[in-house]
Amino acid sequence: MLISPRLIIFSGLPGAGKTTLAKALAKHLSAVYLRIDTIEQALKDQDIRVVAEGYYTAWRVAEDNLRLGLAVVGDSCNPLPISRQGWQAVAISSQAEYTNIEVICSDQAEHQKRVETRIADIPGLRLPTWEQVRNRDYEPWQGDRIVLDTAGQSSEESVQTLFERLSLSSK
Repeated sequence: MLISPRLIIFSGLPGAGKTTLAKALAKHLSAVYLRIDTIEQALKDQDIRVVAEGYYTAWRVAEDNLRLGLAVVGDSCNPLPISRQGWQAVAISSQAEYTNIEVICSDQAEHQKRVETRIADIPGLRLPTWEQVRNRDYEPWQGDRIVLDTAGQSSEESVQTLFERLSLSSK
């Protein structure tokens, strides 16, 4: 079982399956769930131009909760080393353990289908097109992480794989 406080940091391109996995894990652990898309859309709804404000806000909220001894699940594309380092710095400053999880979909056709058939679950959120996903700035990882490939798996199978990789039992 995971030890609290712990920050579990999900990363990956849109449509890879990270939100599905992050939500399932947060529910399983009764953890705080922080989704960058939700935060950024709330800011945009207030006519605030968003660059990195969503990440900075999430990091602060994550730190508050980690300091309370809670587990936190961060859900974001997390495409650049600077964003990855930001999440990790929050864990370190909070004296919390952290785990990086990169979610990929190695089957390009399946990934494209997912992107093109998704329905936004956040009011007002404009989902990226396949072309935008393909052209997104997403730098390769250099650090330690768990890589989960969701290609060819149902959501339930991917969640089970995640739990196995984290040594969690299903409830």
